[in-house]
Amino acid sequence: MSLVTTHILDTAAGRPAAGVGVRLETGAGDPVAEGRTDADGRIRDLGPETLDPGVYRLVFDTGAHLGPDSFFPEVTLTFRIADGTEHHHVPLLLSPFAYSTYRGS
Repeated sequence: MSLVTTHILDTAAGRPAAGVGVRLETGAGDPVAEGRTDADGRIRDLGPETLDPGVYRLVFDTGAHLGPDSFFPEVTLTFRIADGTEHHHVPLLLSPFAYSTYRGS
């Protein structure tokens, strides 16, 4: 399993957000990995099994899911990895005019 995983739930539709593109980047914006959510809205294999401690970003192409006129065409979540061997699950709860996140397990 990747060190960083994610899960997108479309809270307005009441179902997972399938087919959404996601990029994992360093805090400086350098690409680490990219993937697309599966039918369950998850990416389990996003990037390496270990990462150097530091700041990272997940960039979600939410416009592709919400449509071309979406209020949030992209969502960027910035987070810190203190232990580069400990799993980090970063879900996104998405609706047309709001989003939320937390550190999952």
